[in-house]
Amino acid sequence: MRLDSGVTAMIRSMAADLGLPVITYYGLHALGAGDTTALLAGTLAAGARLVWVAIRSRTVSYFSMVMGAVFGVGLLFTLLTGDARFLLIKHSVMSAVIGVLFLVTAYRGSKPLTLSAQQSFMPAKASELAAEYATNPAVRRGHRVASLVWGGGLLVEAAVRVVLVYLLPVDVMVGLSTVLTVITFTLLIGWNARYIATRQAAAAGKLVVA
Repeated sequence: MRLDSGVTAMIRSMAADLGLPVITYYGLHALGAGDTTALLAGTLAAGARLVWVAIRSRTVSYFSMVMGAVFGVGLLFTLLTGDARFLLIKHSVMSAVIGVLFLVTAYRGSKPLTLSAQQSFMPAKASELAAEYATNPAVRRGHRVASLVWGGGLLVEAAVRVVLVYLLPVDVMVGLSTVLTVITFTLLIGWNARYIATRQAAAAGKLVVA
């Protein structure tokens, strides 16, 4: 399993996905816009980026579809209720949905979400990665373990954010929500790198012994 190979691309994509709505929100807030207006603008900016990425790459990934659906639901509930917190909770909904997909696809279906994510960030090696997964039991086991850890981590993050959204002011939570995501992914990526290094060291040891 080489889930670390696409980490750089994933970090670049996440920086844009997370940074654009936050910058839009605080920029408009500084100009006097209310919480709901600024959050709606940030959400629309993030949605526009999703569309631009899909047009540029001429593909729509599972992640893009999930994010687009969550953005739409968040916008709908905010417009219906006038509560800006729904635009913050949508991040928890997205994390929870992706977390559940990690867990479900670890044992159901022919393709775990970890493999889909890896292929989306490394499109040139998509066929090679699929073949490796199909033919190597160790790779399949590695994806299953990674799916369980990532799924559990994202579900915890989702739950923590929902609690904080209703405890803290909206203008505080906009930034803190992003910080929570960054911390969660930093921990998960760090675990991923350590797990892969441990597996590679164990495999190398077996070759030496043999």
